[in-house]
Amino acid sequence: MSNAIAAPVAVKYPDSDGKPVAESDFQLNELIYAREGLRIYYRDRRRRDDVYVAGNLLIYYEEGNPRASVAPDVFVVIGVTNRDRRSYRLWNEGKAPDFVLEITSQSTRDEDQGHKRELYRRLGVKEYWQYDPTGDYLEPVLQGLALTAGEYRAMAGDETAAGRPAVSSEVLGLELHVTEDGLRFRDPDTGQFLMSHAEAEAARAAAEARIAELEASLRRRGAPER
Repeated sequence: MSNAIAAPVAVKYPDSDGKPVAESDFQLNELIYAREGLRIYYRDRRRRDDVYVAGNLLIYYEEGNPRASVAPDVFVVIGVTNRDRRSYRLWNEGKAPDFVLEITSQSTRDEDQGHKRELYRRLGVKEYWQYDPTGDYLEPVLQGLALTAGEYRAMAGDETAAGRPAVSSEVLGLELHVTEDGLRFRDPDTGQFLMSHAEAEAARAAAEARIAELEASLRRRGAPER
């Protein structure tokens, strides 16, 4: 009789759950803005390499159990290396996300309000946010929950001059505003809304054009008369 010990079977953690990124353009546009805007904010303004921002990436929270996973629409982890990942595994990273945003739709509202809320609470996610871009499923359309003594408590918000919701995130140090263009993050230090990748590139190109025009003007002024 053989006494050989079988080698442990390697556990596979898929990179995708096979589900669509978003139900419609309404949800997808908000997801893309939030992920890009926050990435640019920490890269360009804060210049921090210990903040990781991801969207629709699988989080595995039980080692050895690939079914124990969740893919938030957008999440932020403060205090881990900012690098590309195939998935986020809690036992390797050492901490759960600090901020999670779910863009609610018809097919996700029950899970967002029930299972995910309880899971994020259990994992220790400090702030859990939900936003309903179509205004069909949540009232108010923007809702923030802060983890206090192990339980989620609703975060108090204000209204903008236009009568739309605005709530501050203590974790991010930003304000979340519902504007006519959808959900936007606002930096209270500058009073400016975070830009998407396309908006940031357009602003950079405009600034470079202004500099080139100024340099050309200075060269013309300094040219010797003939």
